[in-house]
Amino acid sequence: MNRIAKRVLLQGNEAVVEGAIAAGVRFFAGYPITPASEILERFASRMPQVGGAFIQMEDEISALSAVIGASVGGAKAMTATSGPGMSLMSENIGLAIIEEIPCVIVDVQRVGPGSGMIFASQGDVMYAKWGTPGGNEMIALAPWSVKECYNLTAKAVNLSERFRLPVILLSDAHLGHMREMMELDDSQIEKIDRSRPTCSPENYLTYDADENGVPAMADIGTAYRSRYTAYLHNKGGIYGPSPEERRFLIHRLHHKIVDHLDDILMVEQTTPQDTRIAVFAYGICARVAKAAIDEAKEEGIKVGLFRPIVVWPFPAEAVSNFANQVDKIIVAEMNCGQLVLEVERAVKAKAKVSFVGQDDGVLMSPEKILNAIKEK
Repeated sequence: MNRIAKRVLLQGNEAVVEGAIAAGVRFFAGYPITPASEILERFASRMPQVGGAFIQMEDEISALSAVIGASVGGAKAMTATSGPGMSLMSENIGLAIIEEIPCVIVDVQRVGPGSGMIFASQGDVMYAKWGTPGGNEMIALAPWSVKECYNLTAKAVNLSERFRLPVILLSDAHLGHMREMMELDDSQIEKIDRSRPTCSPENYLTYDADENGVPAMADIGTAYRSRYTAYLHNKGGIYGPSPEERRFLIHRLHHKIVDHLDDILMVEQTTPQDTRIAVFAYGICARVAKAAIDEAKEEGIKVGLFRPIVVWPFPAEAVSNFANQVDKIIVAEMNCGQLVLEVERAVKAKAKVSFVGQDDGVLMSPEKILNAIKEK
């Protein structure tokens, strides 16, 4: 029997939960924090309905600890927070990277350092890449609609499972609380499960990677003996490896991502004929940029759009190729300028790069971007 998609009115935060469940998430641990609390609240009611487990922890540190433990036990697991909670999760993010633990972290961004204020921002973009020590490659996705909150959460789960690492979904206060009609159809969601060992238990090594640089992961409690450590280790999970083994591990963690960019990166590009100016924007700000571009079109101005859907790894090659088609790229961000530096690096002076920002928690207006487009 053919399934009929269910048309529903959902908040961005609610769509995150449904996308996660569609991708197979069956464990959520978290701590309430505005503007992400609706994710925790909806998981509290939805997990029992799908045979999963929900637990509210005492803080964000323990929330990600619980998620890591559940993932090691074989569950697809995730948490959600905002900027202050991300700060507390930093050490455990590093732990999940070195131990190669699949999990998803949703960051519904709010403005300002410290506790900031509960208004929309894109101030955690660099944190998603550099918020934990070691300089490792990270994967971070930035939805721009409620529908993408659904689809990209599922995508984040799949990427996490495939590459055995924490994946970050960068939402924000405005998108998280925005409501839109969408079709809920989990039959369209791809489900990827982590690779599990096929060798005999006595021959299993915790970090013996396949040709893609990703080790098979045995569930704790099975006949396979796993050794997890936050220190650099050899293939067997033994601390204190040689310089050659340390180098091998660090390079493998790096290359399991950069060698598969074609399977990870997602961008949207529009370049009308004779376009010589374009806007680079992501997340909710890209929605604003699209409105500004539509207004410019009504005034006879042709403007392109480059939207990175996956912001980390940064799509440098795609940006570089895009710069060959235009004379000027306006980078619009709801911060003081973070990815604008990455755009400048990728463009390599092939086009002029300018910046328009908004850092007060107020959603940027299309007029602000339109005025930047009109500047000569």
